[in-house]
Amino acid sequence: MTTLTVADAPPPAQQAPAQFLSFMLGQDMFAMGILAVREILEYAGVTPVPQMPPAICGVINLRGTAVPVLNLARRLDREPSPIGKRTCIIVVEADGEEGPFVIGILVDAVNAVLDIQAADIEPPPRFGAVRADLLHGIGKVNGRFVLLLNVQHVVSTLHLQEFVAQIP
Repeated sequence: MTTLTVADAPPPAQQAPAQFLSFMLGQDMFAMGILAVREILEYAGVTPVPQMPPAICGVINLRGTAVPVLNLARRLDREPSPIGKRTCIIVVEADGEEGPFVIGILVDAVNAVLDIQAADIEPPPRFGAVRADLLHGIGKVNGRFVLLLNVQHVVSTLHLQEFVAQIP
């Protein structure tokens, strides 16, 4: 039987960069983990649903299923931008208490997929325009800061699953 000592252990492998989908909200660049993203849709309107939380602007028909759409600007207590040519809905899958559910997130424009090294991600600040619990951290990309959104927390704190269950 051989034993492996610390000196014999192979060097730790370089941690692969995480991939994030970057998007704009006003003049600010945000990003979210690419693994949560199911698809990106061109904005074609939403159907309002009564008695939804203020951040939910309505639902879309996604291949026969009603999917709620979260206005991210409202969720982050910002003034929503007018709908434009680059406005998109990012469809994500989030974990809820009763299992995964699908929700659309309305953003001003989608940019690109970014590879961000773990060493280039700082913890979220405890100050600023976005609550720290809604952020995964702040990434440094080409000399610019990108706010890394914690999508799971953004949608779970709204208790959306109860509202989604009420949508016909």
